[in-house]
Amino acid sequence: MSQQLLQRAWVRLVGHVDGVLLLLTLALMAVGLTTVYSATADSSSRLLAQALNMAIGLSVMWTVAQLPPQKLMRFGVPLYLAGVVLLILVFLFGIKVNGARRWLSLGFTRIQPSEVLKIAVPLMLAWYFHKHEAALKARHYAVACLLLLVPFALIAKQPDLGTAILVGAAGFYVIFLAGLPWKVIIGLLAAGAAAAPFAWTMLHDYQRKRILTLIDPTSDPLGAGYHIIQATIAIGSGGSFGKGWLEGTQTHLEFIPERHTDFIFAVYAEERGLLGNAVLLLLYLLLIGRGLMIAANASTFFARVLAGSITLSLFTYVFVNVGMVSGILPV
Repeated sequence: MSQQLLQRAWVRLVGHVDGVLLLLTLALMAVGLTTVYSATADSSSRLLAQALNMAIGLSVMWTVAQLPPQKLMRFGVPLYLAGVVLLILVFLFGIKVNGARRWLSLGFTRIQPSEVLKIAVPLMLAWYFHKHEAALKARHYAVACLLLLVPFALIAKQPDLGTAILVGAAGFYVIFLAGLPWKVIIGLLAAGAAAAPFAWTMLHDYQRKRILTLIDPTSDPLGAGYHIIQATIAIGSGGSFGKGWLEGTQTHLEFIPERHTDFIFAVYAEERGLLGNAVLLLLYLLLIGRGLMIAANASTFFARVLAGSITLSLFTYVFVNVGMVSGILPV
C-alpha cells in the first residue's frame, strides 16, 4: 500500500516532465557545476550562485510542465507587451554601463528586460500563429515580422546586437516552423547578403573591431584579440584526453578571461580534451533532438511551434558560445 502511494506521489510530482529530457538536463547541469567549480576554485560563492540558478531553473521547468498549453498561451500577449514597455523604459530611463543602456533600476535591484523577450517573443508569435492557424496568409507572416522587429530594434538600439540577434532568432524559428515558404527564406537571405555592405556601416566601432579581430586575432594580441587567442590556446592544449579536472594551467594561471561565464567552454575543453568535447556536444545533440521530438509530437499548433522554437534557440546559444570560444565566430 505504501509503495503504491509513493508511486502515485512520484507520478504527481514528475508525471508531466519528460524523463529523457530531465535526465539529459541533469547530466549537463552536473558537467556545468564541476566545470564552474574548477573555474572558480577560489570563490565558493560563484559555485553556490550557479547551483541556485540551476535549482530555480528546474523549479521553473517543473512549474511550466504542469501548465496545459491553453493556459500557457494566455501569457503570450501580456508578457510581450510588458517586455516591450520595459524596453521603452530602458531607452528613456535605463542605466548606462560601459556605453550601453541595457539595465533598468527598480530601486532594490536591476533588471535586464531584453532577457524577458527571449521567451516573450516566441510565446507571442506562437499565440498569434495559433490564432490564425486555419487560414495563414502572407499578411500574417508580415504582421509576425513586425511583432519581431519592434523588440529587435529596441534591443539593438541599446546597443546589444548579440541579444537582439538571439531574440530575432527565437522569433524567426516560430515564423519558420509556422510554414514560412522556402522561396521567401531564400529571398531574405539574398537581400541580407546584398545589404551586408550597408549593414557594415551601421555597426558600432567596437562591433566592427570584433569581426576584424576574428579574421586576425594577432593584430591586437593584448587587446581585442586576447580573448580568442587565450581561449584557442586552452582548447588546443587539452589535446585528445585533456589535462584532467582541476589541472588546467591556462585556467588556474588565469590566462582565460571570463573563465566562469562566457569562456567556460575553454575551461572544460582544456581539462577534458577532444573526447570530453565530443561527449558534451553529444549530450547537447541528444537534448536538442529530444526537444524537437517533443515538439513534433505536441498536440496543438501552439505547442509545436513554441517547443520547436525554444529547442532551436538552445541550439543557437550552444553554437554561438562554442563558436565564439573556438574562434569561428566573433566574440
